[in-house]
Amino acid sequence: MPLHELAVAPADVDGAALGLALNTPGPEPLATIRLAHPRGGTLVLGVLGASHLVTVEHPGGRFSEEVSCSAHAHGRALPDRHDAPGYRIETTTTLCGATEFAELAERLQQRCLTEGHSLGGRFPGDDAALTVLCAQPDGAGWQWQTWHLYPAADGGTAVSTTSRWRP
Repeated sequence: MPLHELAVAPADVDGAALGLALNTPGPEPLATIRLAHPRGGTLVLGVLGASHLVTVEHPGGRFSEEVSCSAHAHGRALPDRHDAPGYRIETTTTLCGATEFAELAERLQQRCLTEGHSLGGRFPGDDAALTVLCAQPDGAGWQWQTWHLYPAADGGTAVSTTSRWRP
């Protein structure tokens, strides 16, 4: 099932505290999905505690992207944009009103239920407490998007990322 009901409290509860770590040992994900690339190799999408880990296994080695509050220990604060050889991440943080936030959560949950290349984790306490990832091959590499939803009494914060990796 691509949308998992997670029976743990989210470890990351503040989108402003997220960090980025590349090619570092990541924590064990709470839920994963493995996608095969038509040219060889795989990509693993992983939901952490309201954050994510993406791992690319390819003939030349391994690449990983972790966006979480604990990523600061091995990386840096989550940037608006970061470029490295063969890699790019762009991030957006949006403060949403209650209706907009509920609609976004519903769209993302439906995406998980209808698209085979998506993975979602819903955390206890609020149906809009979500982490959602989706990916697809991009030439010899991959591209993926993620959404981290942090509910609040009057709506919530949505942190989204768009990443691309090529060997």
